[in-house]
Amino acid sequence: MPYELFVGLRYTLTRRHDNFVSTISVISMAGIALSVAALIVVLSVVNGFEREFRERILTATAHVQINAPSGLLTDWEALATRLRALPDVVSVEPYVDAQAMLSSGSVARGVLLHGIDPEADAAGGHLAAHLRAGRLDALVPGQWRVILGADLARALGVATGDRIALVSPQSSAPGRMAPRLHDLEVAGVVAVGLYQFDSVIALMNRQDVSALRAESGAAEREGPDGQAVLPATSERSGVSGLRLRLRDPFAAPALADDLARRLPGVATSPWTRTQGNLFQAVRTSKAMLALILALIVGVAAFNIVATLVMAVIDKEADIAILRTLGASRGAVLRIFMTQGVMIGLIGTLAGAVLGVGVALNVDVIVPTIERLIGFRFLSAEVYQIAELPSALHARDIALTVMASLGLSFLATLYPSWRASQVAPAQALRDE
Repeated sequence: MPYELFVGLRYTLTRRHDNFVSTISVISMAGIALSVAALIVVLSVVNGFEREFRERILTATAHVQINAPSGLLTDWEALATRLRALPDVVSVEPYVDAQAMLSSGSVARGVLLHGIDPEADAAGGHLAAHLRAGRLDALVPGQWRVILGADLARALGVATGDRIALVSPQSSAPGRMAPRLHDLEVAGVVAVGLYQFDSVIALMNRQDVSALRAESGAAEREGPDGQAVLPATSERSGVSGLRLRLRDPFAAPALADDLARRLPGVATSPWTRTQGNLFQAVRTSKAMLALILALIVGVAAFNIVATLVMAVIDKEADIAILRTLGASRGAVLRIFMTQGVMIGLIGTLAGAVLGVGVALNVDVIVPTIERLIGFRFLSAEVYQIAELPSALHARDIALTVMASLGLSFLATLYPSWRASQVAPAQALRDE
């Protein structure tokens, strides 16, 4: 072992626990360790939020959505057949949306009625997998059954088998709307895990929602005799749009642009356009948090500067003796660089181990702390997700460790250079 490395390690790992400089070295190691651990944990949590948002939003949102500018897609069967033939498309699901109000007892909630074809949705496999109760095939046309979002069902105080009232607008005369009541049976509960979905969504059979839309627009037009005229059969059988699910969700923007060119007269929207702001916000937050915590790591690393400066002052006599024994300025510089790098290395590795351990057990640690203090850190109404997620990426760990080691190395340069400039005669004058 080169003597510079040996002496540097002895200075770092000295057993004289009463030595003030050694105590400061331990504090510097602890500061780096905590900073590195905090950066790894925070990045893992942000990654977890991004993953959860992506998975849950892609469950409740089409990868590509096709709508008619007029609001009603009439000749959709032929279009759906063409789209199913595309190699990247997994499923094509027609849907009909309408707004209404659900009432149970004295509680009423505005909802988005989402009319689906249970067989098509089951083939896509995205909502069926999130049912807490009931089955999609219970949504039989004409039976007026509904599957509620979990938070909506909780707000209404209902469960599977209960009956609720649906209030929808109906045109009683041109320009006049009157409420109409329908008695619905709760056929199940669905929980995607996003409050904005689970608190407002009500799934019904597409034909039942189409009938409600036909009722609300039944008197929108007048016949020659001034009487209300029902919409045409093609209008009543139309859909609000088609939902496409792809093998690769990230191919949605390219496919949407291609379909917009090939299918004039329809509007195409990829999920990155309708929900992209949320993911952009998460990524921006991750970048800013990483920058802030990297600065904290930098502050902890530069504590090494103070540690080594004090070590140089404390070891001036030792440095002078080494120089008189023939040690070069470069050797002295390497001795103190070894000490500083060892402080950074030990602190970084300890922080990486601590950070990885916490990140892998966030789902256990956070609920335990919440139970101890009696307070929930996350509210689903605010953050959309009630549990703190975590996704540990090797790339984040590597970048954090490399940044910490790099900053630790930079912090050793000035004190080590200063140590190499100590004049032996002056240092030994007072000894």
